[in-house]
Amino acid sequence: MKLEPLMTLHVVSKPVEIGTGPQGTRTIYDVTGGTFQGARLRGTVLPSGADWLLMDSEGVGRLDVRITLETDDGARIYMQYHGIFVANEQAATALAQGGATTYGDTYFMTQPRFETGDARYSWLNRIVAVGEGRLLRSAAEYQVFALAHG
Repeated sequence: MKLEPLMTLHVVSKPVEIGTGPQGTRTIYDVTGGTFQGARLRGTVLPSGADWLLMDSEGVGRLDVRITLETDDGARIYMQYHGIFVANEQAATALAQGGATTYGDTYFMTQPRFETGDARYSWLNRIVAVGEGRLLRSAAEYQVFALAHG
């Protein structure tokens, strides 16, 4: 098994604070746009999704993200990922000051999966992918990899 680079995904969003409830603090990050680029696919993130982030009392966030990708050649791809984000000191500072983190500053891992009806990208329907994220101002960026056999 090996990791093959799939794309860099840049997701721009706007937070909607829900508040602290019985399971933690909920913030919905409405996706307003973004881009993705890789060797086999590139395009834009449509403003039709969100991240329903739930932060627990220990600073561990559980991501539940659903977005729509549109490739430069017109295909639409549904992308959903769950993941874990740990709000350590670097991440907390970046969030509070509107700054950024670098890959590896904190544990920020995702498990993307894809759905499309476009035959040109049907290979996405049958891959397992993983990603690592970092924070940017009003955005998150992910390095996404496909798990390859052999």
